[in-house]
Amino acid sequence: MRPCRECRHDVSEQAFACPNCGALYPAKAKWDGYGFEYKSELTLFGLPFLHISFKYRPKQLALPSFNSRFNYVPVPAKGIIAIGQFGFGVFTIAQFGVGLFTVGQFAIAGLALAQFGLAYSLIAQFGLYIHQGHGQLVWNLLRLLGVGA
Repeated sequence: MRPCRECRHDVSEQAFACPNCGALYPAKAKWDGYGFEYKSELTLFGLPFLHISFKYRPKQLALPSFNSRFNYVPVPAKGIIAIGQFGFGVFTIAQFGVGLFTVGQFAIAGLALAQFGLAYSLIAQFGLYIHQGHGQLVWNLLRLLGVGA
């Protein structure tokens, strides 16, 4: 038995949740969510060179409540190379990605390879582009807005 890190109630070391306060993994001294996250030690312009994140952290709630799957928020990958469900970086591989060069299902980028995208130049199944584009259903954003030729 060990004390819960939140309420100090005695709990089993194998307990998934505290029976008193509902904290997940209460016997662990520190727990900041579930999933996988890696940040490289090397940084460039204040960003990690590589950030991989498939992690969810608990929300900071104003009122205490029992933990549930709805009290977690995803941790976006932010780095020069960003890989994850949500990513922001120069080179991004993500389901929802924003970057200069992006590969993903939904992308906003200078150069995008995406199923759905918005980019200066893109290869997409569906998308909006500013300069040139290739794909099944791709529209020129400037032409749609009536600005370009």
